[in-house]
This record gives sequence, structure tokens and C-alpha cells, in this order.
Amino acid sequence: MTTSSNNMHINEFGLEHAHWRNWAGNQSCIRSARGAPTSEDELCSMVNDASRKGMNVRVAGSGHSFTAVALTNGLHLTLGNMSGVRHIDYDKKRVTASAGTTINAFGKALREAGLSMVNQGDIDSQSIAGALTTGTHGTGLTLGNLASSIVGMKLVQPDGRIIVVDESTPDLLHAGRVSMGVLGIVSEITLKVTDSFNLHERIWREDFESVMEKHDELARTHRHFSFFWCPYEQSRHCYCLPDTAATSKTGRTTDVCEVKVMDITDRAPFESPFEKVAYSSDVYPIEYLPNFHELEYAVPIKYCKEALRAVRKLMLEDFPQAIYPIEYRFTAGDGAWMSPFFEQDSVTISVSGQPGTDYWDYLRAVDAILRAYGARPHWGKLHFLTGDDVTGIYPRATDFRQLRRELDPQGIFLSEHLSPYFK
Repeated sequence: MTTSSNNMHINEFGLEHAHWRNWAGNQSCIRSARGAPTSEDELCSMVNDASRKGMNVRVAGSGHSFTAVALTNGLHLTLGNMSGVRHIDYDKKRVTASAGTTINAFGKALREAGLSMVNQGDIDSQSIAGALTTGTHGTGLTLGNLASSIVGMKLVQPDGRIIVVDESTPDLLHAGRVSMGVLGIVSEITLKVTDSFNLHERIWREDFESVMEKHDELARTHRHFSFFWCPYEQSRHCYCLPDTAATSKTGRTTDVCEVKVMDITDRAPFESPFEKVAYSSDVYPIEYLPNFHELEYAVPIKYCKEALRAVRKLMLEDFPQAIYPIEYRFTAGDGAWMSPFFEQDSVTISVSGQPGTDYWDYLRAVDAILRAYGARPHWGKLHFLTGDDVTGIYPRATDFRQLRRELDPQGIFLSEHLSPYFK
């Protein structure tokens, strides 16, 4: 074991403790060292020490990515001991938190401060830095992904120094918002937030074609609109979706959508099986089991219904064994160079493979359909991009790679998974 005076440096350990696996169990690595810093100084020291030893450095976060984005055989960091809100600027509505803070904990701190996140996804157990810098999003025709709220961050560099990124460094900010950790280790992040608000959530079951007829109106007239398309009755069980049969507008039990809308409201909370009013961060999350391996692509909004119909047809006709539902959500375009939504309003279409089965032919067939519409993947979910693909679909990819080389010429923040895209 290598130690410093405070006994918190890079811990090297036997193979029985070296194996790491992600939340869903589909990604793992044998890491040669791990670190769990409790302060920014310790983090900087660990990164510098690993760099001098020629070791790659990656952060595991909460392990919610389905891709190999967090894997390394070098120094594997967890920032779980670096958490909590550090500063609130009430006038500017900006909140700074340590990178290891979970979205759930961040939401609770905001609630106590009379604030809310602008938008949120349907899982809240991820670390805030890991979730945002892989492109995580919620849903809303006029709402960007979570990273679009980032107005500042600190990036630990290979030599242990810290770069402060904010609106005075626009290129770094646009590059760093969705950067997968390859520009440096995020130690602290500042988000633009808003005044506290409640959401009124409504969920119902409706025939697929009926939803398609109402599609544009539902997206336009609600702050948040999304749905799960379920090809079979058992599909909703795969994601633990509620049984909305009692509120269904259709007598069908197959080929239906579980539709959700959410709007800001001043109404007091109340209890109803598929309708509720509560604080924003209490409404967004869904209770998921890690029983799926997900692929998700952002499709330009002008192709959204056409692309959805093509994937639905594929599932019903060619892959009837694919029983996991399609999840369908809206995200406004943003300026982050490597964001799936870079300068492109989009709908995300996600499908899942069933663990324990050979689902690759199915996912590749979905990939071929969505790729034809110019779709871009969520970096934390399964995809089939090559380095050439990245160059072709991300207009600022070359600029991003050049910036990465300037900050980390030896590539210590890269990995076997990430090098083909960003080296």
C-alpha cells in the first residue's frame, strides 16, 4: 500500500478486492488501484501520483452507466466521500456541490433551500458529476439535458492542478459539460437552479395510435411529456411500471402506451393511484430494478415519430422476444460539444436487452434504424459508435479532441473504451 501522511492516497490491493462491477452487472474491470479521497487536496494528490506512475485514472461514480465509460485497469476513484452542497447563491440561483453528491441528496438540499433543479431524469441515485457529464436528461420539449444547467466546474488535471471552468471560459464550459471525464476529474460543479416548485403528475394507458394522434399537442401543452410503449402486457412489469388498467382509455392489454405528463402547480399534495402532486425532485424518479441493459439514441425531432414507428415495427415483426418497452422522451438542443443534443432538439428512443440473453442482433438492428436518422447515443448507454462515427455526427468532435490533447497529452483520463472516440 502506498500512503501519504494522512493515510489517504492510492490504495493498492489484492485481486479479491480489485474487481469492480457496475449497477446493471454488464460491465466490470480489474483495477490495479483505487482511491476514495475525502477532500479536493487528496483527490489532486492521488491523480498526480497516478499520472507520475503512468496509470490511467477513471471515476466510477455510482456505476449507473451501461457502457464501459467508468472502467480502467489503473486508478479507479470513487468520490462518494466528497459530497454535499458547498455554496448557494440565492440571487443568481446557482448552487455549487461536490462531485460525489448524488442527485437525490442534491434535490433534498435544494428543497430545504427553497429551490429546485430545472429538470431531472427518472433515476436519482447517480452522482451528479457522473450523470451530467455523460449527457443524462429528463423530458420536456423546451428543456435541455441536465448538463445544460452547468455554469461552472473544477477539473483536476494530470499534474494535480485545478482548472476553474465558468462562463469566462466558454469553450471549456461547452466542452466540459458532457466530457465523460476525459478533460479532467470533476471535483466540484455549479448548476443553475430555479425557485422551488411542485409537479402535478398524471399517468394513464392509451392505444398507440391514439397517442400518435395527440403527440404534438401533448408535447406542446405540458412541461413534461413522455411514455413507455409496451408491446405486450408483461412489458410494463419489466420496468416496474404501474398498472394503469383502471384508468385506461382503451380496453386493449397489448400494444399500448403508458403515458405520463407533469406540469408545475400550486396545488397541495394529494394521494391517488396514478395522479399526484409533490415537490419536483420527489416526482421525477421511478423505482427501477437493474434488470435491463439499455440502448438510447437521440433522434432529431423532425424524424421522431417515423423513427419510433420503425423500431416498433421491428420489435413486433422481427424480434417478438424483445418484450422490454420503448421509452420515449423529449430534450431541447444545447451547446455542449459532445452532447447527444448538440444544437439539435431531439426525442430519445431507448430499448433494452434482457440480461442473460443474446440481445446483440436486436440492438444492432435498432442501431441501424436510428443511425439512419442521424441519431446520437447517450454516452452512458449501449451503442455501436466508432471514432469515425463520432467525427461524422458531432460537428465539434475535432475541437473536443484537440482540447483534450492540450489538457491531457499523455491520455491518463482515457481508457480502452474511450480512446477510439477521443484520442
